[in-house]
Amino acid sequence: MMKIFLTLLLVFVWLNYADAQSERSLLREGNQQYKKDKYSDAEVSYRKALEKNKELKQGAFNLGDALYKQERYAEAAEQYRIAAQNHKDAETKAQALHNLGNALVKEQKFPEGIAAYKDALKLNSKDVDTKYNLEYAKWMLQQQRQQQQQKQDQKKDQKQDQKKEDQQQQQDQQKQEQQKQEEKQQQQKAEQKKQQISKEDAERILEALKNEEKDVQKKLKKKAPARIRVEKDW
Repeated sequence: MMKIFLTLLLVFVWLNYADAQSERSLLREGNQQYKKDKYSDAEVSYRKALEKNKELKQGAFNLGDALYKQERYAEAAEQYRIAAQNHKDAETKAQALHNLGNALVKEQKFPEGIAAYKDALKLNSKDVDTKYNLEYAKWMLQQQRQQQQQKQDQKKDQKQDQKKEDQQQQQDQQKQEQQKQEEKQQQQKAEQKKQQISKEDAERILEALKNEEKDVQKKLKKKAPARIRVEKDW
C-alpha cells in the first residue's frame, strides 16, 4: 500500500509540474512569436497560457502588448489594467500603468491616459519616458479641447448665419407678398376705373340719345300737319 501511495503522489507532482511547464512554454512560445512580429499568433499563445492560469503575472501584460501591436487599444488597455492589479512589484506595475496610458492616449482618451501616467510616476518617479508621455498627453488634451471649442464656435456661427438667412428669406417673402398685394390692389383699382369709364360712356350715350330725340320732336313740331282724308274709297 505504501508503494502505491508513493506512486500516486509522484504522478500528482509530475502532473502539476507538467502543467507549470506548459504555462511557461506557452508564454515563451508567445514571446518568440512576438519578437518575430507575429502578434496574432503570440496573442493565441498568451491566451492559452492564461486559460491554464488566469493569475499568470506576465500573461496579461504580454497579451496587452500583443493586442496593442494589433492596434486593438481598448482590449490592450483592459489587459494592462489586469496586469497592474496582479503585479505587486512596483517597477512592473509602473510599466503596466505606463502601457495603459499609451493605449488610452491612442484611443484619444487623454484625461484617463494622464491619470495612468501619473499613477505610474507615483511608483517610479524617475521614468523619463512616462514623464515625456505625460506632457505629450497634456498637450494633446489641450489641442483636443481647442478643436472642440472651435467646432462649437463654428456651430454657433453656422446657427447665427442660418438664423440671418432665415430672417432674410422671411423678409423677402413678406416683400413678395406685399408686392403681390399691391399689384392686386392696383389691378382692382384699374378694374374699378374701367367700370367707371364704361358707366360714364353709357350715360353719355343715353344723354346723346335723349338729345337726338328732343331734336326729332322739335323738327316734327316745325312741319305742317298733314290733311286728314274724310272720304272713303269704295
